[in-house]
Amino acid sequence: MGAISEINVTPFVDVVLVLLIIFMMTAHVMEFGIEVDVPKVKQVKESAKELPVINITRDGNTYLNEKPTNIHDLGAIVKSRFRGQSVYLRADKGTLWDPIAQVMSALNEAKISVNVVTQPEDSAPKRGR
Repeated sequence: MGAISEINVTPFVDVVLVLLIIFMMTAHVMEFGIEVDVPKVKQVKESAKELPVINITRDGNTYLNEKPTNIHDLGAIVKSRFRGQSVYLRADKGTLWDPIAQVMSALNEAKISVNVVTQPEDSAPKRGR
């Protein structure tokens, strides 16, 4: 009697489907990393420059391109790592004004211009009630 030369692919298909489901469930989390709900305004200037992004979360934590950063080192880091004179600032609309003002002041001292990120009112996601 000869040996069976067929490979049972059922366990392989099971594992692939489980991995597919896991990736589908986590894909939206990996898309943005830090969740910041920027304010909505009527007039927005379109800009597509490749600049470093400084995020300020609702609780006042500061991130430079998704890495936690100390506000006092921000100007020096942007100057040395990115060699740029400009950055994007994304602050959650629920953030207190103090951390935003501190970041803007630190960047101003380093002679770095700040481009504030907002969202146009008409493209804002509609919330149902």
